[in-house]
Amino acid sequence: MSACLSCSQLDIVVNTTTLVSQLNMSLTSGTITCVLGRNGTGKSLTLQTLAGLRPFQHGKLSLNDQPLQSLSHKYIAQHRAFVAQDFEEPFPVTALECAVSGRHPHINFWQWESADDYEVARTALHAVDLVETADRSIQTLSGGERRRLAIAVALTQSPSIFVLDEPINHLDPQHQRQVLNLFRHKADAGCAVIMSLHDPNIALQFADNVLLLFGDGCWQYGKVDILNSNSMTELYRTPMKDFVLADQRKWIGMQW
Repeated sequence: MSACLSCSQLDIVVNTTTLVSQLNMSLTSGTITCVLGRNGTGKSLTLQTLAGLRPFQHGKLSLNDQPLQSLSHKYIAQHRAFVAQDFEEPFPVTALECAVSGRHPHINFWQWESADDYEVARTALHAVDLVETADRSIQTLSGGERRRLAIAVALTQSPSIFVLDEPINHLDPQHQRQVLNLFRHKADAGCAVIMSLHDPNIALQFADNVLLLFGDGCWQYGKVDILNSNSMTELYRTPMKDFVLADQRKWIGMQW
């Protein structure tokens, strides 16, 4: 498997606070990496930095073996899709019009979206169970529907790398599983996926690798089997214990 997105000695700094110090990791095609940590430990900032959306103070960041700083915004957008925690569309467009905006990195400045572009967008809406909302204004969509629409825009972008900040936030259990299965299939088809989550149980089920952020500069990156009672207790600063339910390993906090 080839490295699609990699960093070395990367620092994530806010004001004078180093949240992540000298991060070394490689996202390879065919894998899902889940980012876990408490609130405020730098999950979103790390994803934004890896996506090339904020500057970093030290280190190297590469996309397809090329320094990310040397690449054009168009090239980056053709290969990397980013889904932020919050999705806001300032214009009163339909869900389909919003979804097809994901094709813009693949369209020349003077061109309009083609019939093929709209077909890609409709396929993306279908993948997130929104095809029936295609002609509705996005202002009429619920929070969960808007979340899935943001994912549809990323799918329409047709990247090889997905950087997802809490992609299942606001979603009901059915659509959480639908979205997670969707990105599992994307990874199995050769994409690289990195996403932040709050639930380590989901990481156990869907991820190949995990990045643990402790908020003090320290981090741990590796296969999901690095999740154990010690690492989980340190990560969430509450006693964590694993158990087996229906042949699946689960984690639960021991102090409620």
